[in-house]
Amino acid sequence: MSSSGPFIVAELVLRDEPDTRLRHLMLTLIKHQERYLTSLVDTNTLPVATEKPVKRSINETFNFGARTGVQTCTSWKAPIVWEGMFDPNLYDKMHIQAQSSVALTVFAVGRYLDAYLNTFLTTAEQHFMLGLPVTYYVFTDVPGNVPNIKLAPKRSLKVIQVEKYSRWQDISMMRMRMISDAIESEIRHHCNYVFCFDVDQEFKGRFGSEALGESVALVHADFYNLPQHRWTYDKNPKSVAFLETGDYYYHAAIFGGSWKNVKDLVDACYLSIMEDKLNNVEALWHDESHLNKYYWLHKPSKLLSPEYCWDPNVGDNRDIHVLRVEWAPKHYDTLRTR
Repeated sequence: MSSSGPFIVAELVLRDEPDTRLRHLMLTLIKHQERYLTSLVDTNTLPVATEKPVKRSINETFNFGARTGVQTCTSWKAPIVWEGMFDPNLYDKMHIQAQSSVALTVFAVGRYLDAYLNTFLTTAEQHFMLGLPVTYYVFTDVPGNVPNIKLAPKRSLKVIQVEKYSRWQDISMMRMRMISDAIESEIRHHCNYVFCFDVDQEFKGRFGSEALGESVALVHADFYNLPQHRWTYDKNPKSVAFLETGDYYYHAAIFGGSWKNVKDLVDACYLSIMEDKLNNVEALWHDESHLNKYYWLHKPSKLLSPEYCWDPNVGDNRDIHVLRVEWAPKHYDTLRTR
């Protein structure tokens, strides 16, 4: 897959160990590309992704009072989607009429392909955006090992070969560039929406059109009931991902939105990751740290509750009336490269 613009420049600079003048030039380029440096943003007027008119009428059907024990709306009036707040039939009907189509990106690199991809794709076919056209984009270093899954009508699968990085941290962070490339070259010509998933998850229930929106973030199951001082933002001021406070702690296992908004997000996160690399810094939780910084400065228009990616290790599941996606058991000692 080819890169373009500042992306290929950044990668060449990193590979060639630039001298001081070239390093300064690269940092200047990245800084001009950055869309969310804290010093340049008035935090009292932070941008919020706005829904298109046809979608706004759908969002107005949310019943925010249906769930009294959980937060159902943000301070900037974005819905936090829980079971009981929406009519699934109404959402499906309106998105079918609007001819909505969805791209799902997932990375299955190294041992993760054999461990998780078959279950991920099989269960996605049972629960993800049923009734809508869906294209799965599987990014992998071993295309020949992608399982042959029977797909429903109007659903397809495309395999994109990627490089296998030596460290899992690099795989995690470099997916931002690869998603951007795929959106630019392929997805934007065929799909209205994009959802990006980690592969080590299993669909358990409906993950439907109620989740679609201009900019969609997932509230992390491990932190949604914890006080903010326990949220694991990057606290290193040398990192572009540095964040002292926030609205929620978001999970990078799932994020989505219109193709344009997702491309804006992954481009911004990638450039920040590259700037950190040039400064010999690595954010605490890699791409997730940069994603949390982006959402702090560019408020999402819709939040998905922990129903949409539940961690069974949390234990207390009284708020989870419908389990939609479950975080699969992890075996990092055997799956991850160093």
